[in-house]
Amino acid sequence: MVGDSTLTMKQTVSFLVVVAVMALASSLASAYDPSPLQDFCVAIDEPKNAVFVNGKFCKNPNLTVPVDFLFQGLNIPGNTDNLVGSNVTLVNVDLLPGLNTLGISIARIDYAPYGENPPHIHPRASEILTVLEGTLYVGFVTSNPENRLFFKVLNKGDVFVFPFGLIHFQFNIGHTPAVAIAALTSQNPGVITIANATFGSNPPINPVVLAKAFQLDKKVVEHLQAIF
Repeated sequence: MVGDSTLTMKQTVSFLVVVAVMALASSLASAYDPSPLQDFCVAIDEPKNAVFVNGKFCKNPNLTVPVDFLFQGLNIPGNTDNLVGSNVTLVNVDLLPGLNTLGISIARIDYAPYGENPPHIHPRASEILTVLEGTLYVGFVTSNPENRLFFKVLNKGDVFVFPFGLIHFQFNIGHTPAVAIAALTSQNPGVITIANATFGSNPPINPVVLAKAFQLDKKVVEHLQAIF
């Protein structure tokens, strides 16, 4: 009798643990761009007669028109005349209202010869990159403690995936301009460029903190902060 009671208690505890884990997984799964509960929800800035869903107000479906689902211009090269030699043209929900609640966005990335899209993360998205022109050295780094680098040299037509939230980059190793298209798993993926965020924050991070973190002289950190 005691054995049966102990067994029943263990089964109950196991069941509760499973339920708790499933509940936690469910809450985490719904924390990012949840699946829509309607055919579409075209974003609208004017809240009058609208419903607030997923960060944007929804346009009245009866007033929705085809242009709400259209963006034109990804055929136009971006200006790469800058310090890193690249330009990202992101088409997110702010430029294409029909993306609202759909959990996707797209970007065109132009690279000057030897230009790069510097190390960065997307806090709300995974990314899949397709090279249209040129040759790119790309990679991502796994989380602590391994910090393992996965990298590849991509040519025209090659596809590479950058997992959710990991630091990644692309570098044009060719003598000619390169072009890639990136699809992201969020209507508003966001971007944090590592160098800009670290050395260009506003207000600046105390240089003593960064000097210790990067094992650099404080004056070197202050010089980097002046640049960014």
